[in-house]
Amino acid sequence: MLAPPLQRLITELARLPGIGNRTAQRLAFHVLRTPAEEAGALADAIREVKEKIGLCEVCFNLAEGPRCLICEDARRDGGLVCVVEEPGDVIPMERTHEYRGRYHVLGGALSPIDGVEPEDLRLAELYARVERARGGEAAEPIREVILATNPTTTGEATALHVADGLRTRAPEVAVTRLASGLPVGADLEYADEVTLGKAFAGRQAL
Repeated sequence: MLAPPLQRLITELARLPGIGNRTAQRLAFHVLRTPAEEAGALADAIREVKEKIGLCEVCFNLAEGPRCLICEDARRDGGLVCVVEEPGDVIPMERTHEYRGRYHVLGGALSPIDGVEPEDLRLAELYARVERARGGEAAEPIREVILATNPTTTGEATALHVADGLRTRAPEVAVTRLASGLPVGADLEYADEVTLGKAFAGRQAL
């Protein structure tokens, strides 16, 4: 019922995560209604992202060029490295304005069921980075590695694996894990047992 170009656009939009066929149709008709300049700008932005954005050679965050903006920022604390699963995880960390160190993006989490093994992640690069800093090759030695993988089964398994690897290779480097527990404004009666248990384990003195 639809012209082939429009149907193709709907099909391609429906491939995006979280976009069903009905939403893809609405988006396609919206693009059709917009002025040619706006639609062209969207197409150019998609093309430019694919052509210009790659991975940082140091931390594997998204970058335009060999290094990302965080690795190029001399004001960041090179002695702190926060390990995250995906580049998208860097964004909420930066929004807090609490962290002024650098990052290391693993590119996923360990999941043998899904075929994701240690060699599929950027673990070797993390260990090499710590060892280079330990040997004095880096401008600043790494004092602490913060494991900020997701609080899921795969994220916890990844954090434990990385912690073991770092303890073996660089025992003098502190390895910490982001605290987990009750969110601000939460009601105790709605908290599950695991979250409440984590809150108890990570309690602090006032």
